[in-house]
Amino acid sequence: MKKFRKVLDGLTTSSPVNVGGVPLCSSAAGTPTAAPTPRDIEVAETLVSENFQICKTVRHGFPYQPTALAFDPVQKILAIGSRTGGLRILGRPGVDCYCQHESGAAVLQLQFLINEGALVTACADDTLHLWNLRQKRPAILHSLKFNRECITFCHLPFQSKWLYVGTERGNTHIVNVESFVLSGYVIMWNKAIELSTKTHPGPVVHLSDCPRDEGKLLIGFESGTVVQWDLRTKKADFRIYYDEAIHSVSWHHEGKQFMCSHSDGSLTTWNLRNTSRPFQVVFPHGKAQRDGRKPESCKPILKVEYKTSKSGEPFVIFSGGLSYDKASRRPALTIMHGKAITVLEMDHPIVEFLVLCETPYANEVQEPYAVAVLLEKDFIVVDLTQSNYPIFENPYPMDIHESPVTCTAYFADCPPEIIPALYSIGAKHKKQGYSHKEWPVSGGTWTLGAQTYPEIIITGHADGSIKFWDASAITLQMLYKLKTSKAFEKPKAGEVRAVELVEEDPFAVQMVSWCPHSRLFCVVGISAHLILYRFSKYDVTTEIAALEVRLQCDIEETISPSEAEPNAGLTDPNLQSPQHPPGSPGCATPEGIRDSIPCLRVKNRPVRMPPGYQAELVVQLLWVDGEPPQQITSLDINSAYGLLALGNCNGLAVVDYIQKTVLLCMSTLELYGSSDPYQRLTRSPRKSRQFAAGLTELSDNQVSLELERSRSPTSESRENSFSRSRSSSVSSIDRETKEAVTTLRFMESYARKVDAVSSPCLWVGTSLGVVLVIALSIPMDEEERQEEPVTVMPSGTVLMLKGSVLTFGSLDCSGGLISNPYEVWRDPHAPEDPDCPRRRKLVNFSPSSSQDAAGEGHLVVVCSEKQAKVFLMPAQTRLYVHHITESSFVLRADVVSVCNSVCLACFCANGHVMTLSLPSLRPLLDVNYLPLTDMRIARTFCFADGGQALYLSSPTEIQRISYTQEMCDSLQDMLGELFTPVETPEAQNKGFLKGFFGGNAQTFDREELFGEAAAGKASRSLAQHIPGQGSIEGMKAAAGGVVGDLARARLAAEERGQRLGELEERTALMMSSAEMFSKHAHELMLKYKDKKWYQF
Repeated sequence: MKKFRKVLDGLTTSSPVNVGGVPLCSSAAGTPTAAPTPRDIEVAETLVSENFQICKTVRHGFPYQPTALAFDPVQKILAIGSRTGGLRILGRPGVDCYCQHESGAAVLQLQFLINEGALVTACADDTLHLWNLRQKRPAILHSLKFNRECITFCHLPFQSKWLYVGTERGNTHIVNVESFVLSGYVIMWNKAIELSTKTHPGPVVHLSDCPRDEGKLLIGFESGTVVQWDLRTKKADFRIYYDEAIHSVSWHHEGKQFMCSHSDGSLTTWNLRNTSRPFQVVFPHGKAQRDGRKPESCKPILKVEYKTSKSGEPFVIFSGGLSYDKASRRPALTIMHGKAITVLEMDHPIVEFLVLCETPYANEVQEPYAVAVLLEKDFIVVDLTQSNYPIFENPYPMDIHESPVTCTAYFADCPPEIIPALYSIGAKHKKQGYSHKEWPVSGGTWTLGAQTYPEIIITGHADGSIKFWDASAITLQMLYKLKTSKAFEKPKAGEVRAVELVEEDPFAVQMVSWCPHSRLFCVVGISAHLILYRFSKYDVTTEIAALEVRLQCDIEETISPSEAEPNAGLTDPNLQSPQHPPGSPGCATPEGIRDSIPCLRVKNRPVRMPPGYQAELVVQLLWVDGEPPQQITSLDINSAYGLLALGNCNGLAVVDYIQKTVLLCMSTLELYGSSDPYQRLTRSPRKSRQFAAGLTELSDNQVSLELERSRSPTSESRENSFSRSRSSSVSSIDRETKEAVTTLRFMESYARKVDAVSSPCLWVGTSLGVVLVIALSIPMDEEERQEEPVTVMPSGTVLMLKGSVLTFGSLDCSGGLISNPYEVWRDPHAPEDPDCPRRRKLVNFSPSSSQDAAGEGHLVVVCSEKQAKVFLMPAQTRLYVHHITESSFVLRADVVSVCNSVCLACFCANGHVMTLSLPSLRPLLDVNYLPLTDMRIARTFCFADGGQALYLSSPTEIQRISYTQEMCDSLQDMLGELFTPVETPEAQNKGFLKGFFGGNAQTFDREELFGEAAAGKASRSLAQHIPGQGSIEGMKAAAGGVVGDLARARLAAEERGQRLGELEERTALMMSSAEMFSKHAHELMLKYKDKKWYQF
């Protein structure tokens, strides 16, 4: 996290008190209070608490720290377990379910009950869980906690209800998966091995039944011992003792031989006719010795799969086993098919792999068609039916973390044409060479829900890349990828332009601003740079415009009014323009101090840009007297105004991107003018140097002592803990922090109390809880806009809140949301049409146009870390105030549209998600949902319209949530079905002769051996049965509704009817066969009735 140490500078700023501002409400915290207003504002609020409920919707991305993999060959669904107890179940696109074990213990192994709609998980806390997959939200039916032994391996034979469980002590237990109760039948390790053996065989690493006889269980021990146990006679058929440790075992489908993988990189094949020595020993990657000695040892082969094929040679597929002399070689999967050996190198270590076969029966020719490979940070499926072994194109968004995610943005209800536009551009850059076959994990069913609208998620990454994702209808599909680093020159060898600012990832994305209507896109990077992009369907070769901004502010001290000098309001002239550095631009001062140079170098030649987002302008902050530029903490862009604004802890800059000029470059102090409530002076040039990380110190004078007296004794810095209490004033650390610009918003508003009509404004929020309004004068005529200057002037309006300002919102006086004005998108590089000249088309949402009477004004919602206020403009009267939290602070706040109304949504550092009505700020929802355990959550949490939000739940996964009752109610219809009724394929008929000579598999009744009548009960102290929340009784109690009961009853009746129908058909076939047999037998008897013995 070192490289993101400054990403949230705005979160480490001070908590101001209400000095010199509007008096705070005297009522208790959490109670909205109305101040007297010049006239009554009547707003009919429609939102109530019943409109809100919080729930998780879907999780996207690659499962973080995966540990286990399983596949149901009939249902065609896949399960992945993780180290944190997570469980992801995947089917066809849209069928994606995330579950979590409450214990959080790592998932060691997964076993599907094939075609039964159930899954067994074995966890590191030695607990087995049975999951019911016949519902959209899987739930645990039963759990079995082992108390005295640790689980190491599980095996569930196809169409069996008895699960074999191997333990660290070498014992094998048997569990009934229907009741999840231990059988009294136990295979003790000392019975499995010979009595003469003096050493313990080690943990059980493999269990499997013989394909030709299910009554024979093969047990593999870690030490190299393999035992075939006869379950009927309770004796060992044979024992194999091998010198090398065993990692895995795989049967040939005929059940006459099996293959073992070992720790020395060897594969041994054993024939049941002679188990005294291996039938074959091979070192696939070992170098043969000249003198005929044993080949050199290799790395362990962790797993081997031995699969037969009808077309010829069998497949032997294994992971590991590479030679030790290739230490730098990447992890590999080896496929041996006949004499051909293919090594597939992987980008990440292999966690697990499975060979996908056509049949679920172990005693049939397996006919493998694919290999599913689970890597530490990726999941791939290899096509075995083609000789070059291509991989399938993965339909799941498994590459979110291709480069670490540094920021997120969520846009709901986007213009419908934007997704096809992005997809058509992104499809041209897709990778080639994938298998032409369909994705083999195709189970489950999913249909597009009724309540769908275009949604887009944008992720920014550490390598400077941006990804646009289609998030409509709870799915996620990448649309388009943009690389911001292409706007800059590659650093030359030995060049250290940005090393002092960031050690690595100089292009890492900090924040983005996107206007879906105008398709303008703005990116802020960690090297104090900003890039403006325009969208075009045509490629173009052009130069990238570059602007350099010298934004630096030195605060000397805070003084009382009596101590103010006559020139106290004057500032360093260098601050007023980006062009007047002390030394020559782009070079160092005579003392060798860096000055007036940016961190990165923009390409200064014509650049060919493909269709899509094309860089138009780069704005960079400059070094000042050896100090690196402070990172940008706030950003806003408005396409109707043609302006963008950026701020950091030094001040504010406003840029006209149409004329490519810097309109305003001022310190925060200069924005106040004479209205500064803290009465600070600028530091005289070079009087003293900055502290580390650009922090300056305020001396203890009259005002700061007043702030200090109000400081809470429990106040602590945010660096120590996000969840600890935070004082409402300036702490000892925060007193060193500059006043940063934390949020910006262009809107149609009133800059001054005396304004009669609304005009373009820029609202500025700072880390000291101050709101400033800047008036903008923009030429309205299109031609004048290209030539005439835009006037930017601080208005002197100052509003105060407690805590750093986070967001603004604008409402009309009837409570409706006023959207930002925007320019309708037009392709900047489309061919000119002489009959229809291109002109800017603006869509304006001014307060006056949305009112019945012009000049009525509008409401402004301001939310800070501690409180929210609603002001009436232009009177600047505070109508409502709500103290959101005292013991914590708000991390993210947004004014969002939900349920045909508007509310303020907040996410606090103590994990609470809250919504407040607007404009009255009445609490509607307050749920302790997500404790802030990681800076990643604070950096990526964001709200969207429609009652949705998201955050990065792990470095590789995005979690989407909903906070409206309507969305939670409709979620059940939007989720995919994991289980679909599929008929189990029938076993192949092997023929009379093959069955007569013993080639057919032998079946036996496991119930006879493992049931309580024959084996008795297991010791109660060995394992404890725990009923799950998803059991039938629990489901009925949880549902508690007639509809749910009727649906279940109808489903059960349909299943019973289907089974009864199948039973009737089988009974009829059996009766017909019996009648035919009786007829033939009678005819045979009549034929030979009167014949003598010698006539035969």
